[in-house]
Amino acid sequence: MKKWFITLLLTLPTFAFAADALDTGDTAWMMMSTALVLLMTPAGLALFYGGMTRSKNVLNTYAMVFGAFAVGFLVWIIAGYSIAFGTADGSMNKVIGGFNHLMLSGIKWTDLSSMGAFPDFIFVVFQGTFAAITVAIASGSVIERIKFSTWLVFVAIWVLVVYAPIVHLVWGGGFLFDAGALDFAGGTVVHMNGGLAGLVLALLVGKRAGYGKTAIKPASVMLTALGASILWFGWYGFNGGSAFGANAIAGLAFLTTTIATSVGAITWMAAEWFVYKKPTLLGLASGAVAGLVAITPAAGFVDVTGAFILGIAGSLFAFWGVTVLKKKLGYDDSLDAFGIHFLAGLFGALATAFLAVKDNDLLWDGPLKESGDRMGQFIVQLESVVVVGVFTAVGTVVVYFIAKALTGGGRVDEEQEAMGLDESVHGEKYMNS
Repeated sequence: MKKWFITLLLTLPTFAFAADALDTGDTAWMMMSTALVLLMTPAGLALFYGGMTRSKNVLNTYAMVFGAFAVGFLVWIIAGYSIAFGTADGSMNKVIGGFNHLMLSGIKWTDLSSMGAFPDFIFVVFQGTFAAITVAIASGSVIERIKFSTWLVFVAIWVLVVYAPIVHLVWGGGFLFDAGALDFAGGTVVHMNGGLAGLVLALLVGKRAGYGKTAIKPASVMLTALGASILWFGWYGFNGGSAFGANAIAGLAFLTTTIATSVGAITWMAAEWFVYKKPTLLGLASGAVAGLVAITPAAGFVDVTGAFILGIAGSLFAFWGVTVLKKKLGYDDSLDAFGIHFLAGLFGALATAFLAVKDNDLLWDGPLKESGDRMGQFIVQLESVVVVGVFTAVGTVVVYFIAKALTGGGRVDEEQEAMGLDESVHGEKYMNS
């Protein structure tokens, strides 16, 4: 009797969801993927960025990333998800989602996602982690001089005004989605978006005091390398989870992600070894992230050859942006959010049109799937990156000035900047430095 009772209890979850055909394997994988993506921001990205900043700003840098995740995710729950995946009236739905899911209204805990046989709430959280890391990426361009209050207000508004509408355009049923734009896990939506927002902010806030005149040395390359390793680990949830199930496409994304990241790290190291005669750990870490970014829009669409090409070319493109373009144009992108995330993401998004495998079981609807038209697919990809780029640039300018007005200025004063934001803003010190 006791054994029978225990068996009944163990099978209750199956009975509860049997009519909805919930798949426990897919559900477990999506929960795990969500946890991995969450780890990427307050641990991986925070350490990656924190190690590259000066010792007097390490804690502020970490707080900016950590705070961005918390604020960005909550705003996503309140209204971001509805704007991205809700339903607007008529033709407006091709531009922006509706407000029918504010505070997740209309979604029951038993509802399954339209993306797969797992609860809809898991999809909400999974996408929320994407929203949070996207805006957190932008922080890397303006650390050491933006006001913490301005940054947090910017995060809250930007996720709603810029990020969520872009998600709808590309993934949520907008006109770019209908056109067949391919973005497997966020090359356009996340990395181009966050990297370009960072550059715009850097130009608006201005350069750091002494930039280009005094040496600005990282506090700990070891922290940065550890952060890159955590990002790599978490990226399996980022790319693998975007298959929305424990399936063969997730397995493909696992493979291509590992290849592109490895070859990206080696490519960057080889490039700086050739140019500067020194292979650095920072270069390895930066190349790995560039490879991760480049493969993201294509992880579930390309084969081994495509992964190699994306890793190599994406890393070289980012290396050029960080070492040549940045110096030539003179902008102060503190931690190279634009150079790595935007440029590698841009290359990956466009190259997907030519590297994606012509396999209808992998491809989304679009010119390549429908007629094998790669040039037609490239035009769609180009349209996607242009629309996202213009929308992000304009939207970021507007949001920054709103945040600046609400917080009485966007930049810390000269005394705070000279002292370092750890002590002057947070009243803390990194390892008593």
